[in-house]
Amino acid sequence: MVQIENLSFGYTRKQTLFDRLALELVPGNIYGLLGRNGAGKTTLLKVIAGLVFPRQGTSKVSGIESGVRAPEVLADICFIPEEYHLPPIRIERYVSLNAPFYSRFDHEKLAWLMKEFQLDLSHKLHQLSFGQKKKFLLAFGLSTSSRLLLMDEPTNGLDIPSKSQFRRVIAASLTEEQSVVISTHQVRDLESLIDPVIIIDEGRIIFQQDVNSITSALAFETIPEIKENRQPLYYEEALGGYASILPNVQDKDTRMDLELLFNGVIANTKGINQAFKS
Repeated sequence: MVQIENLSFGYTRKQTLFDRLALELVPGNIYGLLGRNGAGKTTLLKVIAGLVFPRQGTSKVSGIESGVRAPEVLADICFIPEEYHLPPIRIERYVSLNAPFYSRFDHEKLAWLMKEFQLDLSHKLHQLSFGQKKKFLLAFGLSTSSRLLLMDEPTNGLDIPSKSQFRRVIAASLTEEQSVVISTHQVRDLESLIDPVIIIDEGRIIFQQDVNSITSALAFETIPEIKENRQPLYYEEALGGYASILPNVQDKDTRMDLELLFNGVIANTKGINQAFKS
């Protein structure tokens, strides 16, 4: 669905945010896009959506250049940004104005999601709280039935029950023909949802693996001490010892710790990736 090849981008002539970046996204996955502040996560989503344009290289959605902004492609992309402005109108008016741009918009799904998020079509958008606005945008975005759904920090502003609702409705409402890319810092909010995991740093994709591959190659354990003959690929001090990432040489079945994995990849990119080649 998305093919990015040899992509270079910078907001100024002197800045290079991406340098020969390559990425492929296929339907049926909820991709987690992780990275440090300033790594380019939001910009990458904007490139895919055709909102900013590369210096060189290509970004294609369904075989068409993102920058062309072809109507048939835009009808299949929904981008939910972290920062947004909603007009001072009722929800029902917003839907009537914007739903026609999406040929597969599902009004029944919207009604279900509005009920799940305790919203009403008569509510005025400018009178909603930040969290309520975010829930409405999520409900609208899911209702577009777009084959490519791009979300930038979707859980920011949501309380704990709403985050649980978000995970549930995402899992329940997506189809195998859809692709979702979620850019987030809130890794623990989405740990059980995203698969595969993509980590971007210094303008490059430094890690991309699905969860099955991760748990096959790596073991996530808390160990009491660091031993010479069993050096972790990465570790942090934790209650009861050291939260560690080790090569899964004994084929253990451990639960992936996404935050630990992210920190480990940033600190020891080569070592973590080498574990997948062993």
